Amino acid sequence: MSVRKQQLLKQHRRNKRMAMLVIVLGLVLLGFIAPLWLLPLAIVVLWIVHEAWFADHLFYAPQDDYQYRFPEAIEPYELFIVDGRLKLNSNTELDLEQSTLIAKVQINSSWLGRWFDPSVLLGHDQQTFERGAQGIRYLNLTGQAAALLAEGLRIRGRFCTLASALQLYVFNQPSPVAENMMILAPHADDAELAAFGLYSSADKVSIVTLTQGEIEAEHYQRLGLSAQQAAQLKGRLRSWDSMAIPLWGGVPQANCVQLGYYCMQLPVMAQQPDMAFGSKQSGETDIRSAREHNCIKLPADNNGAPTWTNLVADLAACLMHFKPSVVVMPHPEIDPHADHIATTQAFFQALQQSDWRPQRLFLYANHLHDNDRWPMGHANTGVALPPAMVELPADELFSYVLSDAQQLDKAMALLMQHDLQPPQPFKKRLRRMIQQVLTGRRWPKTGDNEFLRKAVRKHEVFWVRQL
Repeated sequence: MSVRKQQLLKQHRRNKRMAMLVIVLGLVLLGFIAPLWLLPLAIVVLWIVHEAWFADHLFYAPQDDYQYRFPEAIEPYELFIVDGRLKLNSNTELDLEQSTLIAKVQINSSWLGRWFDPSVLLGHDQQTFERGAQGIRYLNLTGQAAALLAEGLRIRGRFCTLASALQLYVFNQPSPVAENMMILAPHADDAELAAFGLYSSADKVSIVTLTQGEIEAEHYQRLGLSAQQAAQLKGRLRSWDSMAIPLWGGVPQANCVQLGYYCMQLPVMAQQPDMAFGSKQSGETDIRSAREHNCIKLPADNNGAPTWTNLVADLAACLMHFKPSVVVMPHPEIDPHADHIATTQAFFQALQQSDWRPQRLFLYANHLHDNDRWPMGHANTGVALPPAMVELPADELFSYVLSDAQQLDKAMALLMQHDLQPPQPFKKRLRRMIQQVLTGRRWPKTGDNEFLRKAVRKHEVFWVRQL
């Protein structure tokens, strides 16, 4: 977890403790002035209200504007809402079919939008924002250019109103599906979460997974295993996932590489590059145990030591072997997961050791600093740009559009991931029931894991940087 994420979480917990103190004092006062039987009833009602409306981890004020800036060469076009349709105010002939289209809009939640998730109905899509959203947001129009240029795109706010004037940003980054693409996945499911639709459509793809993902294996202890044995089993299963599941998306095993380093050890490895860091939970110290299905020889195969020096050398060797023109990897400023940040750091160090240099980076975010529900809303809907409460680098954007069949295939790929299969804890299941009844939230029929709601969408969004 990044330092900023830790600070936001600490502040959130502090505010929650203060709120709990106020509630307890209120309940004590209630006990003095009201019948005794009202006290347990009040506690139950307060708990239900919390689970329905205050359980989201939202580390910013919904009234704040999103802070995006784009390259100076990207000049916005004017859009207007006329008679319920979004229309382009331009006499210029534009070809937008292959473009990524992002609309900057001012959103104002209604009073109902403070209790229900406000959303924008946009043609055949729906994009959802945080409750009480008031400010600048960014809609994703990618895939609906034909309607926009013809009669205009139908648009309507649900539990919110929209300013009538918008700005359209057009990004013309070429699709990488015809190029040689490499995906860097810190853990076994990251490639599928971020880019299954993209890589399953590509002509030539390699996937390099950095870690075994063996920690947090309590689910497997129910099989009668010790904590260490459970972590070893989970590491084996997720290593297998990283090699086998990409085949569902058309990537052969020969193009998949498992490096076998240990989960949540990458940041400390980076601080002491020549020191070996074994698993925190499995007791293993030799990464070669996870490499048995690799089809290429790597530098760390010589000694199996889990060191940063070996990791960087392995990544440099992968670059030289696969020679990608596009690398898909975690966004270093948006995604706060410590292993994700370290993955990007290791890649840039590997570039210095490699004679091969890709042309473009496609950056993804499977986690956020500020909001644990993004993409918000239901599965199989569109993906608006995520919250950005601090100014980010001025990157271009690329949004890949998934067909209904691709979304279903992506859901099936995620269901194969062993880390996404354990059932949700009782508390989460109960919270979902409360939110479904009181706030209208819905979860997909494909499975219980939250990533099946968040990742199976009409869009996969990437930030693009030239190297």
